[in-house]
Amino acid sequence: MNGSFRRVDDLFKPTCKGAAVDILFQTIAGELTKIFGRQPTLNELVLIPMVPVFVMAFVSEWVYARVRSGQWMMGQHQPFWLREVVTNFTLGMGYYIANALMNLIYLAAVWAALWEHRLFDIPLNAFTLLAAFFVQEFCYYWYHRTAHRVRWFWAQHVPHHTGEIMNMSTAARQSILTGVIGTWMFYVPAILLGFSPDLILGLLGANLAYQWFIHTESVKKFHPAIEWLFNTPSNHRVHHGRNPMYIDKNYGGVTMLFDHLFGTYQSENEKVVYGIPLQIKSHNCLVLNLHELVDMVRDVMAPGPLFERLKHVWKPPGWVREGHAPIHTWTVERQGEPGAASQGESASEDRLPR
Repeated sequence: MNGSFRRVDDLFKPTCKGAAVDILFQTIAGELTKIFGRQPTLNELVLIPMVPVFVMAFVSEWVYARVRSGQWMMGQHQPFWLREVVTNFTLGMGYYIANALMNLIYLAAVWAALWEHRLFDIPLNAFTLLAAFFVQEFCYYWYHRTAHRVRWFWAQHVPHHTGEIMNMSTAARQSILTGVIGTWMFYVPAILLGFSPDLILGLLGANLAYQWFIHTESVKKFHPAIEWLFNTPSNHRVHHGRNPMYIDKNYGGVTMLFDHLFGTYQSENEKVVYGIPLQIKSHNCLVLNLHELVDMVRDVMAPGPLFERLKHVWKPPGWVREGHAPIHTWTVERQGEPGAASQGESASEDRLPR
């Protein structure tokens, strides 16, 4: 990003110690500029160079599991189910490409326009960096909670939760709809307050990078104090569970503070069953990215009073309109009924857990 706010290299340089780090940073920024045809955001400068680290961590996790179990565990529904791992990384590639395109098409201009209307000029120092971290965490918490409770945003987030196993590759299971759905709007208050867009996006990138390493079953539980304060592998396994007690819990990115504050924290007390209650039975990346959006649009278009139809957009994902059976374009499997796949299943309750 450039123009209306500080260049990312100007923002980052004060935190760089030593010529080697500065040269590495400049080299990466230069190469990404050549690829994108524009200066990369700090978010991209955090996440893209981390890809080799992510892959090596995943491979290490897999080898560790192999040594412990004596098996590669690549079969169906095993911890490293090969078909699902390939799907995870493919979805991750789509996410990176889609985000780069959205930044090029309109997001960079949006951030620049918002920055022009900021209320304050917040300087960058150790104190404001810490403040920015918690502001970003707060924004992320409400994005994440809304993405589970409002169907429009769930349409973007649902691919991440359709995985039926848990390993580090699950973190790559992201959506191509992030820019289309408008998840950026949750960070608007931070920008208007006076935190640089690149700073907030960089911290968000660090948040997401951290979360890669907590998508694992290889680490059990830490000391209770750590479990209370941080988003750990145990806490995040809970978030991915479709067990009734785990639904809509543990939204935090790095810290669990806001989950404790707003009553959404849950510790891991029983074996986690991964996925969503109406589990989409597909490994087609286009289906995984679009199935909820397509079903939502079809629900809205189905006959009925206009205002009731529009509620499908902002009501929880499992909300059922009176007199209308929810539409499932692709096969889903109801929670608790393995193998009982069906088309067009519905539920009578106002809210289904995801």
